[in-house]
Amino acid sequence: MSADTRPRKPNVSGLSSKGASESSLGARSLAEVDEPTFSGLAKRHRRELHVHCYRMLGSFEDAEDTVQETFLRAWRRRETFEGRSTFRAWLYRIATNACLDLLAKCRPEPATGGEVLWLQPYPDRLLDELPAGDADEPETVALARETIELAYLVAVQHLAPRPRAVLILRDVLGWPAKDVAELLGDSVNSVNSALQRARAGMREHLPAERQDWTGGEDDAGTRELVRRYTDASVATDIDKLAALLRDDVRCSMPPTPGLYVGRDAVVNDWIESGFEHLTHLRTIPTSVNRQPAIAFYEWRQGESAYLPLTIDVLRITGGAITEIITFHDDQFPHLGLPQRLPANDPK
Repeated sequence: MSADTRPRKPNVSGLSSKGASESSLGARSLAEVDEPTFSGLAKRHRRELHVHCYRMLGSFEDAEDTVQETFLRAWRRRETFEGRSTFRAWLYRIATNACLDLLAKCRPEPATGGEVLWLQPYPDRLLDELPAGDADEPETVALARETIELAYLVAVQHLAPRPRAVLILRDVLGWPAKDVAELLGDSVNSVNSALQRARAGMREHLPAERQDWTGGEDDAGTRELVRRYTDASVATDIDKLAALLRDDVRCSMPPTPGLYVGRDAVVNDWIESGFEHLTHLRTIPTSVNRQPAIAFYEWRQGESAYLPLTIDVLRITGGAITEIITFHDDQFPHLGLPQRLPANDPK
């Protein structure tokens, strides 16, 4: 997902409102296109810009708002596009600055304590819309997966905004240091220094076994573990659930404060929260952030239907569950999950 920021010679020949293409964009031509044409060009990059903003912000909804702001700024400032970089790279610059502006206004301080209260999940069905890029390169595929998993999102939200931007632009998008420096108004030395600090911060907050993640890999062992977790959850069998957890498992439920680390702490929290008293649950298997997830529905007699309850997103390492991040029912809509299951709906 590298951004091509190599200079291009402006080419304004043959550009019309019906035949605009990025290969023919130049400074004068972009300023002259009508709004529908501009919108068509920009929306080609909507999904990857949304994912970029999501990495920066950790919130699906904030990323959605920031992409809208990006397109608005780009349209209003279209005359500033000089054709020295690609149109795509120009949009990334605007999106990054829009993210930094939002962070300065709403979240000037990074996350602390290992949890991110504003964290939201990202559905795999939308991640599948990303450009294929170098899909045949194992390293590229691994990078795309690892940098969208929730553990990465949590770690990157612990960085200050500008080092966070440097890390994502350099290590995820592959931008040269000079281009990042130009975007941020810094020197190359400052960017390189910020990158070193950001990488050190990531090592501090990422799981030690990062190289062993199974994430959302579709292997038989992962599917079986998810099935056992689902069955034990529906049965509210805490003993069976506990047997699936690694000793140092982590559990959180943003935006509700509280990070529980260790099997005993997690199990005690389940008991204190009344988990054993839940009844009449149904589930839908899904996947978010390239990780297995289970959507839980609870029977509501007054509605004569099963209504959304929570979504558990699992991180699995070495045949055991190493992290559970639970999201509230307000996340069901953007994940494309049903808002109700009828009484006769199969599990």
